[in-house]
Amino acid sequence: MGTAIVALAVGAALLARGRSVEVVEARQADLTQTVVASGRIITPVRVQIGSVMVGTLATLNAREGDKVGAGQAIATLRDDEQRAALAQARAALVEAEARVTQLKDLSGPVSEQGLKQAETNLILARAEFERIKTLYESGFFSKSKLDEASRNLDVARSAVTSAQAQAAANRPRGSDVALALSRLDQARAAVKVAEARLDNTVVRAPAAGIILQRFAEPGDVVPLGKVLSSLLVNGETQIVAQVDEKNLALLSVGQKAQATPDAYPGQRFDAEVFYVAPSVDAQRGTVEVKLRVANPPQFLKPDMTISVEIVAGRAEKAIVVDSDAVRAAAGAAPWVLVAREGRAERRAVKLGLRGAGATQITEGLAAGDLVIPPSQIGVDEGQRVRTETLRPAKKLVGHVPNLFQ
Repeated sequence: MGTAIVALAVGAALLARGRSVEVVEARQADLTQTVVASGRIITPVRVQIGSVMVGTLATLNAREGDKVGAGQAIATLRDDEQRAALAQARAALVEAEARVTQLKDLSGPVSEQGLKQAETNLILARAEFERIKTLYESGFFSKSKLDEASRNLDVARSAVTSAQAQAAANRPRGSDVALALSRLDQARAAVKVAEARLDNTVVRAPAAGIILQRFAEPGDVVPLGKVLSSLLVNGETQIVAQVDEKNLALLSVGQKAQATPDAYPGQRFDAEVFYVAPSVDAQRGTVEVKLRVANPPQFLKPDMTISVEIVAGRAEKAIVVDSDAVRAAAGAAPWVLVAREGRAERRAVKLGLRGAGATQITEGLAAGDLVIPPSQIGVDEGQRVRTETLRPAKKLVGHVPNLFQ
């Protein structure tokens, strides 16, 4: 009988003290929220380098892995015909220039002098005709003498007309000079065409980069447009990743990230988000994100698989609690059960940064508050509780996984 009374007394005392529960402590800490995704390394451009003319490949100067500069000659075609055509065009240009010089410096002055002489002769012939005509009318000369003077006058007039035409043609705006200048322009254009064709026998790198492959050897006949080499253009290294659309609200341009190649798990490097796609891939439920790598490691290769951890937010000296201790976290009114003065007390909270490990509490908790997680089944608001077990705190980095890794 005494033993039963003692047992009842102990049970009553324990009941009065409340149920023993495991709790997690709200604490102050720096919290980082990240979004993790898988992506691939891309380079700005891969260029196929080819010939713009038909010919025989004479040299191929760049091999796989060689670095080349913009405009650097990487191959040449045989150019015998092009050099001969250029020499011929240049000779024609010299001839055209000489013709223009002749017309301007020699023929022009000569024709002007000839016109003056013809005009002088016309004056003399007209005076002679008038003199003979007067004497003929006085009976001193015969009709044949007058006819001869008339013919001489007609010849002098024709000579002036011809000299005028020749002088006009040799003037700067004359027809002969205009024709010569036109032929000079044609000769200059022909030289430029020949120079361009000769230059086309040299295949140059359109930009600085690295030769990835070569597809021909010296001696090969190169048809129009044949690819001789492929070039990986120097430029900004980027990472393209597909992120679960659920995390879209966490992403923004300018966010920092840490990237890790799957082939080199211990080699992390910095990246930065510079593009978030304005639309979502409806079939996959993902959004495309591009990151810029300012200082890419030497071991990075095109299409290499990369894991990226994007820093979505940071909070210094934040009040944090294990994420699984927050109830209705996805709803409009999240709350927690706090062990306070021996009873379970319900408190509404406002959430900040959230992740799988820890959640920031912006309102409703203070450092040192003891939170009863939902894993303590059967604990209701107002129930007496005893906080005998303190669960170890979880990792403080809020980690939002990407379901499409």
